[in-house]
Amino acid sequence: MKTVMLLHTVKSVCDTFGPALSEVLGPDVVICDMLDTFLADDPARHGGVFSSENKLRFVHALESAQIAKPDVIVVTCNSLSPYLPGLRPFFSVPIIAIDDAMCSAALDIGGTIAVLATAASALESLLWKLRYLAREREVDITLRGFCNPDAIAALKAGDRETHDRLILEMAGNVDRSFKAIVLAQASMAGMRDEVEKLTGIRTFTSPDLCQAEVKKFLDTN
Repeated sequence: MKTVMLLHTVKSVCDTFGPALSEVLGPDVVICDMLDTFLADDPARHGGVFSSENKLRFVHALESAQIAKPDVIVVTCNSLSPYLPGLRPFFSVPIIAIDDAMCSAALDIGGTIAVLATAASALESLLWKLRYLAREREVDITLRGFCNPDAIAALKAGDRETHDRLILEMAGNVDRSFKAIVLAQASMAGMRDEVEKLTGIRTFTSPDLCQAEVKKFLDTN
């Protein structure tokens, strides 16, 4: 029986991602959750800056996940993605970032891409990752970021209605010339269809694409 270890930083993602992944993978795969809200909350309180202490905390979280000897570790917070290229060589367990497949899909379209986020750290992380992967793939892209921290604050306060409304307000500012919209955080995934309907622009979210990537990995390893 295979095991997947999930590392989360947002409770709403912790509550939803695992059950959805279980439906994709089936009952023969064990899914374990780790939740550390500090990893995302600390940079959110400091203008999106990750302190050296917080980076070390992330390393220790990955070490804890590896101790369980899973077949794969999935990091469900895209704010942590920029640190994974440098960390993966030090871990024997493969690590998948939640936005790996989403970024790849957006780059397949290329052109002008709008990135919508509700946390500054998530926005900067995804812009960095798209540029990084675009250079690797030699793809020309133009990026524009939109961020409204009031949305994630509302979600954490239990006000999903305000969260969703603010996301749609951001989406309404996206010019129709853009080729793709990327919703930076897994907590925004439920708004994909509404954003796409409002803008008429192909919109990508990370959970479904990541879950498909995890299944493909387990099926071939």
